[in-house]
Amino acid sequence: MRIVVYPGSFDPPTNGHLDIIERAAALFDRVIVAVAVNLRKEALFSVEERVAMLKEATLEWDNVEVDSYRGLTVKYALQRGASAIVRGLRVLSDFENEYMMALMNRKLDSGIETIFMMTSKEYAFLSSSAVRELAELGGDFSDLVPPCVSRKLVEKFSARWRGREE
Repeated sequence: MRIVVYPGSFDPPTNGHLDIIERAAALFDRVIVAVAVNLRKEALFSVEERVAMLKEATLEWDNVEVDSYRGLTVKYALQRGASAIVRGLRVLSDFENEYMMALMNRKLDSGIETIFMMTSKEYAFLSSSAVRELAELGGDFSDLVPPCVSRKLVEKFSARWRGREE
């Protein structure tokens, strides 16, 4: 069985993430979408909220599982029986950091491959941080995230939006 791990913070999950998940699901027997616990980053959503949103957003793919983990991605991938890690690339500037991580992962375990997938062109501009900022400032983000994420963003920021209108 060919298993791949798609790690990330997914804070929040976007349609760009779903693009990568859908395409990875067509290539691998099992895709494990793994929400990384990063104690150095202040997250908008808890790990549990991100896992729940991703589970709802990926219901249509039978071979996609959502999980969370702490520590090294390559160790997590090995524990889950994965042979590869998939990483999405939006623009050229993403490549340098991702390439360095892939080389470090290869040093840690040469049996885990890193596969880079270019996002579809309609999502090349899309990032979780851009969605967070757009949501915080009251912009329309509804076509950038799955409906379940849109609902959670509205819940998170609606009080702030009302405060600006008054």
